[in-house]
Amino acid sequence: MRPRRTLLVALAHPDDETFGVGGVMARAVDEGHHVVIVCATRGEAGEIADPSLATPETLGAVRERELRSAARALGVDDVRFLGHRDSGMAGTPENQHPAALLNADPQLVVGQLVGVIRDVRPDVLVTFEPGGIYGHPDHVTISERATAAVEAAGDATHWPEAGKPHRVPRLYYVALPRSVLREFRSAAEAAGVQWGLADAMRVEQAVDDKDIDAALDVTPWIARKKAAVAAHATQLGTMQKMPEGFTERMFSREWFVLARGERDGELLAGL
Repeated sequence: MRPRRTLLVALAHPDDETFGVGGVMARAVDEGHHVVIVCATRGEAGEIADPSLATPETLGAVRERELRSAARALGVDDVRFLGHRDSGMAGTPENQHPAALLNADPQLVVGQLVGVIRDVRPDVLVTFEPGGIYGHPDHVTISERATAAVEAAGDATHWPEAGKPHRVPRLYYVALPRSVLREFRSAAEAAGVQWGLADAMRVEQAVDDKDIDAALDVTPWIARKKAAVAAHATQLGTMQKMPEGFTERMFSREWFVLARGERDGELLAGL
């Protein structure tokens, strides 16, 4: 019997967890591991696909509920928030909000994450790759802060009040290979749909296929991943217009770059 281990997923907004890591989390839960989601913001600057679901004033609270519902669909019962505000897309007025994650003291955010790491003591931590998939300021910021926290959490001289030091054996970055971005774009164009991710992301922002360390087939967990996606009702937007075959291909695979740890050939080794 495999030992019970802990996976910590540190991302920026409600719904980040489902699209990039939902299958991995569901698999980990089914294999008896402990899974924790820590979300830096409540997604206050996100879209509202249906005005009946939320207002700009209530969106943060609604998206917190959506994340907790999505987590339950995946089997995850440990969800935590850092309490910062969504910074919005690059170049928008939301970037200037004083409570935005983008404007938070880096050491404050790193210290918060060090506290979570030392509390849950993960074997694997997953966050965004340094480019934040498509350059969203909060994605880039949480990648930087989580990477710094992984380094600091094992050093007893940093944040001694945050608990006993813990060295995270493996750090993975959620990534999107260039070949897959091209596939997504082609599918969207064929369907006559303007899809946010494909529109926002340039090919050079995607990770070169040769740099992907773990390409995971999560087909057995597609139903749960779809249920988690559906829980993020305020954010579905054009995703609902994509053809079924596309969503099956999209949800069945997840990709990662190993930023720290041994490359021993096992997908998401450590779990």
